[in-house]
Amino acid sequence: ILKVTANGTSTSPVLRGAWIMDRIIGEPPPAPPPGVPAVEPDIRGAKTIRDVLKLHTKSETCASCHAKFDPVGLALENFDVMGKWRDRYRGISEGEKVSGIDHTGHDFAYTIAGEVDASGKLLDGRSFRDVRELKALFAANPRQLARNLLRQFAVYATGTPVRFSDRAELEKILDACAGNGYRTRDLLHGLVESRIF
Repeated sequence: ILKVTANGTSTSPVLRGAWIMDRIIGEPPPAPPPGVPAVEPDIRGAKTIRDVLKLHTKSETCASCHAKFDPVGLALENFDVMGKWRDRYRGISEGEKVSGIDHTGHDFAYTIAGEVDASGKLLDGRSFRDVRELKALFAANPRQLARNLLRQFAVYATGTPVRFSDRAELEKILDACAGNGYRTRDLLHGLVESRIF
């Protein structure tokens, strides 16, 4: 997941945050308005990913949507493009120079740049310092996580999106699974035994 939500050379808090909000939390971000570029063309002076996002979200239209998922993606910035933990970013020109030969015999050179800041504030005002604290905030609402997992299972099992008419059935399954803490096995059994399946 961390590799797929990066472009091979740099991470993308926007993609990562949108993926988490959609696939884990069940609150997919809306599509960008027509005519809004993926990144503002003028990002001169930006030194960090936070600077780039700040310039992009100068527009209120962009800022209102990005506030829903950018903080979540920034919480994952301690993971590099391959998912390896990092405390500092890699740079190209500024910072301590590092060079050598990798395990495949290829030369490499980069610099150690600024420290990763994985803190953020969710749209509802709750703050976190890192991905562990963000995880605890999300885990505080297990029904929401279970609801989204159950919806993902339903889509996978039936090949169709969850319809409005299915919502009451999903809530009944969640009610039945609440006593055991929404165990995955119970959610699957509940879905398979439901009229949806």
